[in-house]
Amino acid sequence: MTLPEILAPAGSPESLLAALRCGADAVYAGGKQFSARQSAANFDLQELKEAASLCHLYGAKLYLTVNTVLLDEELPAFAEYIEEVGKAGVDACIVQDAGAGELIRQILPEMPLHASTQMTIHTPEGARWAREHGFSRVVVARELSRKEIQAITACGLEVEQFVHGALCMSVSGQCYLSALIGSRSANRGRCAQACRLPFSACGRSGMCSLSLKDLSLVEHMQSLITDGVASLKIEGRMKRPEYVAAAVTALRQARSGEQPDLESLRAVFSRSGFTDGYYTGTRQALFGIREKEDVTAAKSVLPHLEQLYQKIPHIVPLDMEITLSGGQPVLLKAADGDGHCVTVSGDIPQPAQKKATDAEQLERQLSKLGNTIYFLRKLSCSCDGIHMLPASALNALRRECTLKMDAERIRKNTPDYEINPCRPQTGHAGFQNRKNPALRIRVRTQEQLNALELRPGETCILPVPLALKNPACTEHILQAPRFTADEDLLREQLTQLKALGYTHLLCENPAHIRMGRKLGFVLHGGMDLHTVNSMSAAAFAAEGLTDLLLSPELTLKQSAALRADIPVGIYAYGKLPVMLMRSCPIQNEVGCQKCTGSLTDRTKRQFPVLCQSRKEYTELCNAVPVWMADRLSEMAQADFLLVDFTDEKSTKDIRRILESYRTGSNEKPSQITRGLLYRGLQG
Repeated sequence: MTLPEILAPAGSPESLLAALRCGADAVYAGGKQFSARQSAANFDLQELKEAASLCHLYGAKLYLTVNTVLLDEELPAFAEYIEEVGKAGVDACIVQDAGAGELIRQILPEMPLHASTQMTIHTPEGARWAREHGFSRVVVARELSRKEIQAITACGLEVEQFVHGALCMSVSGQCYLSALIGSRSANRGRCAQACRLPFSACGRSGMCSLSLKDLSLVEHMQSLITDGVASLKIEGRMKRPEYVAAAVTALRQARSGEQPDLESLRAVFSRSGFTDGYYTGTRQALFGIREKEDVTAAKSVLPHLEQLYQKIPHIVPLDMEITLSGGQPVLLKAADGDGHCVTVSGDIPQPAQKKATDAEQLERQLSKLGNTIYFLRKLSCSCDGIHMLPASALNALRRECTLKMDAERIRKNTPDYEINPCRPQTGHAGFQNRKNPALRIRVRTQEQLNALELRPGETCILPVPLALKNPACTEHILQAPRFTADEDLLREQLTQLKALGYTHLLCENPAHIRMGRKLGFVLHGGMDLHTVNSMSAAAFAAEGLTDLLLSPELTLKQSAALRADIPVGIYAYGKLPVMLMRSCPIQNEVGCQKCTGSLTDRTKRQFPVLCQSRKEYTELCNAVPVWMADRLSEMAQADFLLVDFTDEKSTKDIRRILESYRTGSNEKPSQITRGLLYRGLQG
C-alpha cells in the first residue's frame, strides 16, 4: 500500500526549512503575485528557485500556488511569470482560474496541474472533468465526508485532502463576504477574514456564528491511508514555522504508526480545540473562536517546537567506497538511498612515516557529515597499508563528495520543462449585444415563480427541486444545486426533467458542465465559475457553454473590456450570496425550530440565510441588494442582466423590481449597494 505524502505549507523561507527538516514529502508555496495568501511573506523568483533546489535536495517536491483569478490586464505578466516558474523547476502548479490553467498548458505543456480547492470540486463528475482537462490531482473541497471522498478517489486521479488547519465557513472559492464588505477578495488572495467577526442569529453580543474550529484528522490516519488519499495537506501559509513543524511531525508520526504529540499540536494553534469537520459526517463541535487561553498555550510550547527544526536532520543514507593506494589520487564513490551516484578524487597518498591510513581512520573522517542531510550507512575500503592521507585531505574529499551529491540530487529531482513563450491577446470588447440587455430572472421559491409575468426575451432560472414541481415551465433554465450532496440523485432528477422537455442547464461548477453535456442540455455558465478574464471565457466557450454570467467581482469597465465569443451577463440585482455553507450557522446557534432567517453583524445589519436543496447547504446573502435599475444605460452593451431574487416574498415587490429594470426607473430602495461594479477590488 502506497503511503500518502505529507504536504506542508510554506509562507516563508523559515517555514520551508521547518517543513523539510521535520520530514514533509512536499511543500506548497506562493509567489509574490497570483497566490491566494497575499499577506504571507511568499517567494520572489530567485527565492522560488532556491526553494525548489532545497526541496529537491531533500527529495521533496515543491508545488506553486497560482490559485487566484486573474484579470485581463494581468495575463501578459502572468505568462512571463510562468516561463520563469518553469525555469525554477517547481513540480506542479495549483490552479483555480480556468484561463490561468489554459495559459500554463500552452507555455509549459509538461507542467503537472493540480485543481485547487477554490474550484469547488466535490463530486466524482467534477473530478472526472479535471482529469479530462489535464489535471493530475484534485484538491477536494474541505466540506466532504469520508464516504464522499472515497467516491472521488475512485475516479483515477490523485486526491489531495486538507487534514489539518483552519476551516472556512464558506465552501472555498464561493465566498464574497470580504470582497463585498471591504473590497478584499478571497479569490484574489486578500481575504480579510470577515467571518471571524461577530455575527449572531439572535443578537447575542460577541457571538461569532461564522467562525469554525480548526480541523485535525491526525487521529484518522489509517482511514486516510486505506482510502488511497494521495496527499495529506496542512493548511497554514500564514502560520509561523513552529506550527508547520508541529503539524508535519504529528502527521509523520501518525503515518508511521506512532502516537503523535496532540497536546503540543493543539497548543501551538487551535480555536478552542479541534474538530474533525465534515469527515465523519456527524458535524459535531464545528464552531469555535480563538480564545485567550489558546494564545497562552501557544507561548508555552513554541521554544520546544522550535527545536524540532533547528538542526539539519541526517535523513539520506550514503554508501561509500574509497580506494587509497600509492601513485594515484584517492578515489571516493558514493551512492545515496535513491540511486544517485557521484565520484570524486583527491590528493595522491604519500608513503606513511608513522602509521598508514586504515579503515578505522577513513570511517572516522568520512562519517563526519554533521552539516549535511547525509549519514554514513556503509563504507567499503581498499587501502594498501603503506600509504597515508592527512585528515585535512580526507575532510576535503568528504566535503567535495557531499557537495557533488547535493548537486546531483537537485539535478535529478528538478524537472526540465519545454517552454513555449505565449502572449495572450486581451483588451477587445466582449459584449455581443447592441440593444438593451435581456433580463434573466432567478427565483428560489414557488411564490417568487408565481409572481413572475415574463415579457418576450426574458428568461427564468429555477432550482431543480422547484422545476420538478412545475413540469409545465420547460422554457426556463434549470439550476443544479451549487453544492451537490447526492450526485446520483441529481443525475436522476435532470434525466427526468430532460424527459419532461427542459433543455437548458445553468452550470455553477465543472461537475455541472460534464453532467449537463452528457445529458444533452444547452449549457449556461453561472457566476460560481469565476469568469474574470478573456481566456476563461474562451475556455468555457470551448466547453460548449452558450453564455456566461461574469464574476460579480468585476467592475463595469473590466466587464466591458473582456473578450468573449459568447454572450456574457452582469449581476445587476439581488442580495448577492456571499457565502455557500454546508453547515447552517443559525441551526448551530438557536436550532431550526427557532430559525430567525438571518444573521446580524456588529453594525446591526441583517444578512439573510437561505436553506437550499433539502437543507443540503445554505447561502448567506448580503444585507442590502445590488441595485442598478437607474444605471441601465451604463450596462447597455451587456448581453443580459441577472435579476436575482433571494428572500423577496411579496408579489407586489417582485413585480415592482422587475418593472424598474424594464423601464430604467430612477426610484430605488432606501438601502442599496452598487456591489463592486464601480469601486472594484483592492489589488
